[in-house]
Amino acid sequence: MACRVLKVSRAGYYEWRGRPASSRQIADEQLVTTIRQVHRDSRGNYGSPRVHAELRLGLGLVCGRKRVTRLMRAAGLRGVCHQRKHHHFKPDLATHADLVKRQFRADAPDRVWFTDITQHRAADGWVRCCAVIDAFSRRFVGWSIADHIRTELVVDALQSARWQRRPQAGTIVHADRGTQYTSWLFGHRLRAAGLLGSMGRVASSVEYALVESFWSSMQRELLDRQTWASRTELASAMFEWIRGLVQPRRRHSALGYRSPVEYEAPHTTVVTAA
Repeated sequence: MACRVLKVSRAGYYEWRGRPASSRQIADEQLVTTIRQVHRDSRGNYGSPRVHAELRLGLGLVCGRKRVTRLMRAAGLRGVCHQRKHHHFKPDLATHADLVKRQFRADAPDRVWFTDITQHRAADGWVRCCAVIDAFSRRFVGWSIADHIRTELVVDALQSARWQRRPQAGTIVHADRGTQYTSWLFGHRLRAAGLLGSMGRVASSVEYALVESFWSSMQRELLDRQTWASRTELASAMFEWIRGLVQPRRRHSALGYRSPVEYEAPHTTVVTAA
């Protein structure tokens, strides 16, 4: 009856059912196995663009982006998606001029740093993370994790970046107008280190896009994927995500799908690995 409805011959149906898999099908099955492993190694974070980049750049496999997308869809594999959140606050007056002017690229390491704070809740309280990111390689050059949001949080992150990178005088540190960054202590530490403070405009979604994209990635790839029983567990997970995944392994589209460590490797101006 099925053959009559579909208007195919019985002989053709049985030939199709007993036909061995084609070379293309075999190659797709082998590629799906590799894709599953890449997706698993990324902790389920990577979508088809980064999976394709890992296959091409990391494993040296030749395959098309659309083919990877098709196979991932058929296998039920997908990357994590962003959930937009809205925050409303009144920023302080800027204590530094805008030296970045929405130029989110640098021609060498340690020319322009971006810094910002994110927070997430565990069962027993909040955990805050302040990071300093190099505009050249998108690398976390310094960070600080604590259960408070006082000025010491951003000062510790800045000190961490200075210890690890030892920048020359004149490095720009671009921040928002939060009270931690407009404080006297943070400004004093910038001046003492010979660093130049910079602050962008208010109510602009693109002023801090570089660092906000990292918080967005952390939110969807780590923080929102489970509940956290304690602040200690959450802080350890944040540290491991930054140090163990983002720095040496995570491929960034802005870097030609290379990791920050790989992107910086040809540049001898880097002093210490973060």
